[in-house]
Amino acid sequence: MRRSFAVLAGVLLTGACALPAFAAGGDRAGDQGFTIKDPRITESSGLAASRLHPGIYWTHNDSDDGPYLYAVDSATGRTVARITLRGIGSPRDVEAISIGPHNEIYVGDIGDNFGGKWPYVWLYRLPEPKRLTDQTVTATQYVVKYADGPRDAESLLVHPKTGRVYIIDKKEDGGHLYEGPATLSTSGANVFKQVAPVDLWATDAAFSPDGGQLAVRGYFGGIYYDWNGGRIKRKGRLEVPLQGQGESVSYSADGTRLMFGSEGASSSVQALDAPDRPAAKSPSASGSSRSADGKGGGVPSLKVGAVIVAVGVAALFGLRWLRRGG
Repeated sequence: MRRSFAVLAGVLLTGACALPAFAAGGDRAGDQGFTIKDPRITESSGLAASRLHPGIYWTHNDSDDGPYLYAVDSATGRTVARITLRGIGSPRDVEAISIGPHNEIYVGDIGDNFGGKWPYVWLYRLPEPKRLTDQTVTATQYVVKYADGPRDAESLLVHPKTGRVYIIDKKEDGGHLYEGPATLSTSGANVFKQVAPVDLWATDAAFSPDGGQLAVRGYFGGIYYDWNGGRIKRKGRLEVPLQGQGESVSYSADGTRLMFGSEGASSSVQALDAPDRPAAKSPSASGSSRSADGKGGGVPSLKVGAVIVAVGVAALFGLRWLRRGG
């Protein structure tokens, strides 16, 4: 019940915060978002733009699906390949995906809904297939521990230049950025150390393609940072679209867009301009809005936004009340 209340509050508050930007500038996503149409994908929890295959986004289910990755064509929303990971154990709680140098895919089996039950978690690494067909690919499995004890996490990042792996833990009052060893090892545990605070209840994060920025999203909005070699510096708030359960974020391959995904059957991936990038042209001179599927979808008015703000604040206070046991 607590998580449901948190998601409700986050959705309402996030949507309310985004309303002024949408109302002022129209629907900046245009037709560049998409809807995931594969009925097998019901809990899309991670998202990563392929640099090897333009227009392809990799995703996966949260749990109870098996060792599978899905390549989704953003032009159609259809799965063009399902990859079966070989050489790993049974995934436990897969929460994130990232692509590092040399087109290597990293998968984060890093979730822990019990808040620290698992003494270790896993990362999987595999080469991105050159051909997009259903196939089995051998993956390398790494054991991960945290220097300051077990924790829940949903954000996995691989720096596109250095290949170093980072994790952001998921804490309601704000988490931390954890840095892995310079080179991951298959013998023994890879210890991740806390290097910087992150002021968000983070559900995913992504590096810009040039590695210069870090975008972090959560139920309640988003933040972006200058990277500075890991000495992150907060730059500002991210606009995050209204979504049922906002779980994932990825930069587009060219770095001009941030793609926001959510869980659920036929879930949508919505696109917004990335910060510090040239603004996308309006889809029409009249400024009329369109949904990610290209269908008309009016933008809520500021009056509706005010109602959403009020309900969102009430939901947030309700969440705090629940945490304190009523």
